[in-house]
Amino acid sequence: MNQTPDPITCRLYLITPPKIDLAGFADDLARALDGGDVACVQLRLKECSDDDVKRAAEKLMPIVHKHGAEFLINDRPDIAKAVNADGVHVGQQDAPYSVARKLLGPDKTIGVTCHDSRHLAMEAAEQGADYVAFGAFFPTITKDVETHAAPELLTWWQDTFLIPCVAIGGIKVENCGLLAQAGADFISVSSGVWNYQDGPKAAVTAFNRMIAGGRSL
Repeated sequence: MNQTPDPITCRLYLITPPKIDLAGFADDLARALDGGDVACVQLRLKECSDDDVKRAAEKLMPIVHKHGAEFLINDRPDIAKAVNADGVHVGQQDAPYSVARKLLGPDKTIGVTCHDSRHLAMEAAEQGADYVAFGAFFPTITKDVETHAAPELLTWWQDTFLIPCVAIGGIKVENCGLLAQAGADFISVSSGVWNYQDGPKAAVTAFNRMIAGGRSL
């Protein structure tokens, strides 16, 4: 996943809702991406069949690419390869990084969930991950979480490593600035955008404003 040249820039990383109506969500996604800078969109459909995930990818990926963002698949490097996505995000219980890299090749983006673990993050970085993801930073309704990360983890990573870090978990407009200030390269958001009271386009605009404010402190 490409970071912008400006080292103080923190960018938005969107994750789809766990369940979507494909036709309606395609419009919501386009509106969200019209709202401001988004680095990438991760397709995360845990409860759907492989065919449904592939259909969703084929529908949504052109929208994402039209807006200059990368399109990643959650968990499944095999599906990412099948649909020629830009990469995959893998968790600790999913296909290991080494398997994903062998399948996707050297040029695709592979990110790794590292929870609140410095050890897992360093291990992923040493293996060649393109980014590491820490969380959850706040209570979240998107998934059940067993780990809770502190913003200081982002600061430690930013001060020590060059590989980008992603903050995830319960992030809303009101609290994202803290994580940007702490050192997150990317702020990963799902319900904070899709359930935003003024709609997804307004959410992305608001997130970008708050992220910029957090990094300028």
